[in-house]
Amino acid sequence: MTGIEHIPRQGGVVFVSNHISAFDTILLPYTILATHRATIVWAPAKAELFGSRWMSAFLTPLGVFPVRRGQHDRWAMRRMIHHMRTDTMMLFPEGTRSRDGRLQEGNRTVGKLIYAAQPVVIPTAIVGTDRILAHLKRPFRGRAPVSIRYGPPLDVQGYYTQPDSKATSVAIVEEVMQAIASQLALALPE
Repeated sequence: MTGIEHIPRQGGVVFVSNHISAFDTILLPYTILATHRATIVWAPAKAELFGSRWMSAFLTPLGVFPVRRGQHDRWAMRRMIHHMRTDTMMLFPEGTRSRDGRLQEGNRTVGKLIYAAQPVVIPTAIVGTDRILAHLKRPFRGRAPVSIRYGPPLDVQGYYTQPDSKATSVAIVEEVMQAIASQLALALPE
């Protein structure tokens, strides 16, 4: 784990990261909570995960809340903006896990959320979590090498003076994705 010095000590922060494995949703909050004064890291997740009472009872205390993908979920949007303004939140701008490990295009809604909440934006790169299951199947191979890299806060202040438009949201999310790509390039082994 590198870049811990970039993690703010107060709320009003969103960690934006690539997404390659379900383990990302566990390891990212774990490392943030281990180094940050937050008591919880809020995270939106697809509503389908809350289909069973058991999963809902497991996820809710961890700060995970449902979002109906592909729909205009006003309740979830308001909740995300609130947590980005006052608390600590993580988002995966790609919207879903990357099947091939390559960084995908970011979702414009993430730009809209950042524009509305104006949080501190920390680009984050996660490498190696997609290999954890393979290592668990062969316990004597050792640990899967996993790396999390936190970048310096992204300067998106200039966008806040622009009109609240599709173009502004797209520009913000493109800058976010470029910052994540930069952190990935630094995190990947030579």
